[in-house]
Amino acid sequence: MKMNDLPKWIAAPIEPVLASVSHMIEAMQSPIGQIWPMWAKVQQLERKIELMQAALGRIEERQIAASSPRTVQELEFQVSSQWGEDGILHYLTTHVAIPSRTFIEFGVETFVEANCRWLLTQHNWSGLVLDGSEANIAAIKRDPIYWRHNLKAVQAFVTAENINSLIEKNGLSGEVGILSVDVDGVDYWIWKAIDCVNPAIVVAEYNGLFGPESAVTVPYDPAFDRSKAHFSCSYYGASLGGITALAREKGYALVASNSAGNNAFFVRRDLLNDAVREVAVTDAYLRRNFREARAADGTLAFSTFEEEAAMIAHLPVVEVGG
Repeated sequence: MKMNDLPKWIAAPIEPVLASVSHMIEAMQSPIGQIWPMWAKVQQLERKIELMQAALGRIEERQIAASSPRTVQELEFQVSSQWGEDGILHYLTTHVAIPSRTFIEFGVETFVEANCRWLLTQHNWSGLVLDGSEANIAAIKRDPIYWRHNLKAVQAFVTAENINSLIEKNGLSGEVGILSVDVDGVDYWIWKAIDCVNPAIVVAEYNGLFGPESAVTVPYDPAFDRSKAHFSCSYYGASLGGITALAREKGYALVASNSAGNNAFFVRRDLLNDAVREVAVTDAYLRRNFREARAADGTLAFSTFEEEAAMIAHLPVVEVGG
């Protein structure tokens, strides 16, 4: 039966519906309509790549376990971390008695590239992540890991004044496995303020531009923004000596740094052993090779280490550690 054969009182109400369906069918047959199945294939491909990366990471773990690395850098591998932190943390969590397989990590952006993601997805850790961007937190909650694993993501601009309440009101206190501090700013002061948890391992970013000898940090400002503090975006954080001085005050020992020269690893002193030992700042410090300084117009300057260090040499720092 055709539409013309139907009584008008029946045909009139359903004509708009049929027209919409017809337009949808035409759209699905057009190049625009083909986007949806193509997008589904892209998502499937992304998932397959993720599974292959995970498989390679597990192979790396087994190879490290079967080897006798001479340096910490030989432990490194990268699946979810920015540099080689996945490998270092795997080694540390394997050789340190972890009282609780939980982590707290802040400054995570979308958590796609993060220090603790590998432990979450491959070793069934649970954790709390904090980031100041509402869009970043929304992206984390859309990520399939959010329902596959025990992860809580909270939008908050972290300061020394609010960090303890943020941690406690999200259900964590006392013993935790890892605290990862990376806010590209007043990291020293935020870690100094934390007293509601007792992590086994702390990962803290440091600013290698301050050199291997100094024990300094940028002054505290709860609203610190490295992009506004100096046009280079290179003025932030603490030196390795500075963050290590704080670690000593809090009962931690420096045990490693990554080969990129920007992350330090600390273990609580009561958990040190023959496989995880304290190292000196001068031995752990590695001069970084990455070039992230900006020129005055906001473009990447591709400066040398010396040029980048000179850009911020006149800016105020606080000497710490006595």
